[in-house]
Amino acid sequence: MDKQQVLNQLRNAKEIYVIMSLCTKMPYVVCDKETFDDEVLLYFKEEDIRREGKRLIEEKIPVQIAKVDANQMLHFYGNLYTMGVNCLMVDQYMESECRIQLSELVNRPGQNKPDAPEEEKKTWIENPSLHLTALYFMQELRRQKFEKMPDELKEMQEEILADFTRGTYITAFQEGAGVPLLKQKNGDAYQPIFTDIIEFGKFNSKNQFKAIAVTADKIPSILVKEAKGVVVNPFGVNLQMPITKRTVPNPEAAAHADAQAAVQATQVEVNATHERAGAEEESGAGNKAEN
Repeated sequence: MDKQQVLNQLRNAKEIYVIMSLCTKMPYVVCDKETFDDEVLLYFKEEDIRREGKRLIEEKIPVQIAKVDANQMLHFYGNLYTMGVNCLMVDQYMESECRIQLSELVNRPGQNKPDAPEEEKKTWIENPSLHLTALYFMQELRRQKFEKMPDELKEMQEEILADFTRGTYITAFQEGAGVPLLKQKNGDAYQPIFTDIIEFGKFNSKNQFKAIAVTADKIPSILVKEAKGVVVNPFGVNLQMPITKRTVPNPEAAAHADAQAAVQATQVEVNATHERAGAEEESGAGNKAEN
């Protein structure tokens, strides 16, 4: 099947299937060793993705299957942009295998056009480089226990810190109640921040909060006293970053955090039911692997 046929099939599909990472609650991302594309794995048929999911689980990669219906696809593809993903690997290891650049399928006004007006570009708050590196980092960190942090993960930590300090984020605020504070199982409390409006929307499913933009250098000054730091995208990658006021975050400490700890609101009640990357998880579609 040639690329144009695959593009037409994607545009007209009633449903597609995607591999989801249990480590991040987001689409499982892969960096192609030859093209260096940052990819997600899509399949048209359930039986095909089940076969691929089984292969990944046998490799000790905890994944499951999600179905994306036609009315969810635009949201799903838009979320891939915010994740830093640039490529769709369709039907991997099959005769119909095809690599599709995301921009060939979905065009975003202002985002991938160099000549777009500056005013239009400024309306977007997104941190795709940070989000992507955090996804790769947590996919590896949470699937196995390390006696010593591998050099590759240490390099990712440095990238996370560098990207974090350059970013602008969304914080949540509620009139009369202030900012939400999320408590981990070990008792540590973190203040949530979000890389983009889609991640904020998962948290704000009941429209309880206002979105406020804040640059990274201002984050230490807005932390409440009880907060040990910030948690980036708590309903997604859930990256905990301890912060001492007037200093920069320490991403290395996140490596020792309880990776699978559920977040619960303490100061403000938060609805923990949320979409996962715009895809509806199919009941019983995938097997879960233990870390």
